[in-house]
Amino acid sequence: MPVLVLTTVGADFDARALAHALVEARLAACVNIVPAIHSVYRWEGRVTDDTEQLLIIKTSESRVEELRTELLARHPYEVPEFVVMKIETSEAYGAWILESVR
Repeated sequence: MPVLVLTTVGADFDARALAHALVEARLAACVNIVPAIHSVYRWEGRVTDDTEQLLIIKTSESRVEELRTELLARHPYEVPEFVVMKIETSEAYGAWILESVR
């Protein structure tokens, strides 16, 4: 089953290198990088805000744990976001995702 994984990284982090590594390792079919999102969150007891990049990672449910391991090993944050969402998509697009991460 195709899934989306969301994570954020700092504005200055090389998200393209991470995206390339994940696709080359067949852990992701595609990674969209959305630059310059503004995040407001609580960290270490206070509300703070930062400019970040959002990575939208398309993969398969069967590759999520391997993706998690690789992403957490490369991630710059102490507590990285790792949100997995099941998706409905066209049969052809879903097949492409699954084939790309085989």
